[in-house]
Amino acid sequence: MVSFGFPTETIAEGSVKVVVPKLKVLAKKAPVFYNPLMKLNRDIAIAALQIYQKMLSRKLLVCEPLAGCGVRGIRFATEVRGIRQVVINDLNPEAVKLAKFNVRRNGLLDKVQVENTDANTLLSIHSAPAQRFDYVDVDPFGSPAPFIDSAIRALRSGGLLGLTATDVAPLCGVHPQSCLRKYGGRPLRTEYCHELAIRLLIGCLVLTAAKHDVGSRVLLCHSTNHYVRAYVIVTHSVRGANRSVSKMGYILHCFNCYYRKIAVGITRQFVDSCPECGRKLSVAGVLWLGKLFDEDFCLKIRDGIKMKRSTEEMRLKKLLDTILEEVDGPPTYYVIDRICDRYDLPIPPTHKIISELRVAGYRATHTHFHARGVRTDAPAKDFVEIVKRLSQP
Repeated sequence: MVSFGFPTETIAEGSVKVVVPKLKVLAKKAPVFYNPLMKLNRDIAIAALQIYQKMLSRKLLVCEPLAGCGVRGIRFATEVRGIRQVVINDLNPEAVKLAKFNVRRNGLLDKVQVENTDANTLLSIHSAPAQRFDYVDVDPFGSPAPFIDSAIRALRSGGLLGLTATDVAPLCGVHPQSCLRKYGGRPLRTEYCHELAIRLLIGCLVLTAAKHDVGSRVLLCHSTNHYVRAYVIVTHSVRGANRSVSKMGYILHCFNCYYRKIAVGITRQFVDSCPECGRKLSVAGVLWLGKLFDEDFCLKIRDGIKMKRSTEEMRLKKLLDTILEEVDGPPTYYVIDRICDRYDLPIPPTHKIISELRVAGYRATHTHFHARGVRTDAPAKDFVEIVKRLSQP
């Protein structure tokens, strides 16, 4: 039995069993990083990678450059059909020791390669055309921004990048200077800040990829718990890069009357005042204004879920059902509670507001970003009036 310098326990996740640190402290303070709260993240990653493998119809070379105990990469190798090899890596020698043990324990020595180096160094080594990966999964503690450039260079044309950001405080406007520094865009503390967070993350990826004449196509995004996540296909193409950059821009927001407007284009002038109430407009961006979801890809993931009525599978299906409902909706959403708090109103049922908006001729859906959120193309003043009317006894 291998001995580690810290207490461990064996856990089952998916179809594998791995040894992980016995957590009596926060995950970030453990001697080897492992976060049980990210299981849904890993479940979706496995489902997304399986659909992507079916799209390509060939064996895949996969990389997880920030592996911790290795559970994600081990699950890729075990649960995704059509994997040629998984390269997992961590700079922490203790993590590498534990990951190697888990690889051996699951009988994957011929399929999973464990490396002990800096993540950017590993990805840069694989930036040569013959060495590139089909899929790179960047799931750090904190910001993925330092790894985006090397991850893009390490992907083949048509490769898939999975990207997690757990630093939602900067992305949601709590620390705007940090967001501007890391992601190149300004956040806003609006009711739809988690959507802005994803759009800022993708915007950073799109502009970084464009520097290498690489275009980006978003397949799936989600905001869950303490993180945001995106899956993006990158393609070596000048036209593709130009097309992606053309979908960048800004969102103008009025904190007084909830007015918002999309402004496409990186270089442009803005009006200073809100056309509805005359107050000063705030600006979020530069950020991604294109689609956040590919309907066909999301449908295939949803339909591929093997419903055993487990809590995890029910939660995953509910998430994807809501995403498919909002897949073609306009950018941004309203949060009913925020409006009711502002005007001291009782909170009407969300489904009644959506129904009323549709009767009035607007598109309206739920959004996975917020349980009380409504994605609609209705102007702010009309949305507020409907909320006020439905709040009356």
